[in-house]
Amino acid sequence: MNLKKNQEISLTIEDFTKEGEGLGKYQGFPFFVKDTVIGDEVRVSITKLKKNYGYARLVEIVTPSKDRVTPPCPVARQCGGCKLQQISYEKQLFFKKSLVEGCLMRIGGFGKEDIEQKMEPVYGMEEPWHYRNKAQFPVGYDKEGNLVAGFYAGRTHSIVANTNCAIQAEVTHPIVEKVLTYMKENKISAYDEKNHSGLVRHILTRIGFTTGEIMVCLIVNGTKKQLKHIDKLVDDLKTIEGMTSIIVNTNTDKTNKILGLRCETVWGQDYIEDYIGNIKYQIGPLSFYQVNPQQTKVLYSKALEYAELKGQELVWDLYCGIGTISLFLAQKAKQVYGVEIIKEAIDDARRNAALNHMDNVEFFVGKAEEVVPAQYEKTGIHPDVIVVDPPRKGCDAILLNTMLDMAPKRIVYVSCDPATLARDLKILCEEKYTLEKVSVVDQFSHSVHVESVCALKRVDE
Repeated sequence: MNLKKNQEISLTIEDFTKEGEGLGKYQGFPFFVKDTVIGDEVRVSITKLKKNYGYARLVEIVTPSKDRVTPPCPVARQCGGCKLQQISYEKQLFFKKSLVEGCLMRIGGFGKEDIEQKMEPVYGMEEPWHYRNKAQFPVGYDKEGNLVAGFYAGRTHSIVANTNCAIQAEVTHPIVEKVLTYMKENKISAYDEKNHSGLVRHILTRIGFTTGEIMVCLIVNGTKKQLKHIDKLVDDLKTIEGMTSIIVNTNTDKTNKILGLRCETVWGQDYIEDYIGNIKYQIGPLSFYQVNPQQTKVLYSKALEYAELKGQELVWDLYCGIGTISLFLAQKAKQVYGVEIIKEAIDDARRNAALNHMDNVEFFVGKAEEVVPAQYEKTGIHPDVIVVDPPRKGCDAILLNTMLDMAPKRIVYVSCDPATLARDLKILCEEKYTLEKVSVVDQFSHSVHVESVCALKRVDE
């Protein structure tokens, strides 16, 4: 078969990758194509050829799939954020559930019937738009030299201009427009990462969905003093209902990292407040906080349900972040111990525990695979429940072995990566545990990210 770059071919999209790309075959040779849907008949242009597969760019949709919809976002194809907007929401949920099922069978070694019996219906959103409580808009210039804010194109640092994102809270649109107007009127420059010049790098917004409180943070390559006439911006932003906090964050590093460590409050409070369930959280510019509070409540409520707490249990919450799950668990447990490697997150966790008058929670700073074995060796205490919510790389092997030695009655595994979830469950369920239930929760609608939570029960002989 004589294929070459830029050649146009016809494909029918048969499958989907975990990265959200369609898969079609030309005379048996597989091609990956962005912005396609299973069932699409398409014309594509070959962009890259490997030995056993290739990549192609969508040229024309000849016959659209029955699951294809028109994305409401005008820059959906250019922006790197939402890779699934062209797929009906019902089919997105099916894709995410299938992804978890497939990994559990292929990597975890679980049987098809076994998984189908244990999978709960996927928990989607009633309204899967404008759900994000946090936005980070990079600021720069377009090819004509116009000041723009938006989001990065996929796998690049090229800004796609868009201040009215379909998944961000609607109030972010007027906020970003006001900041851009202020910058134009006062000749405030945007940052250029190529030569490390210019002032404003990002516009950060955070919104308390239950309280209505709003934070605006300008990330600058300099100091607040360089923001000429910032009082005019403050006066303009204060007209937006719910405005609570206006902050300047300094980041002068030559880095892709968005936030620096130094914050200066220009107006209002240093933080906003929000609730997940009946737990109150204080959120600063640097705080880690789930971006979809509505679905976070669903996810954590499911974790709490799977823990089956009666009030007398000792619980470990590993990779606990700012203590969001820990505080949920502490409502029903006798004692909760949280572990997190990031000190600033633990500072937030302790502050949030005090804010909610919870004295049955204790937090440790450190790697879970170091703190937990050390505490187990020191105390010999066997917890009743262990909850883990690891990053995408999953749990460390040392930690998994320690968990097996500690032998809690129940393990609740919250996952953001189906592949590492399946790998870890295979180890845990080899002898001592059985997988009871699996729930998929759509935390990031229209993106390829998948959250799930699993209940494991100890097998007592």
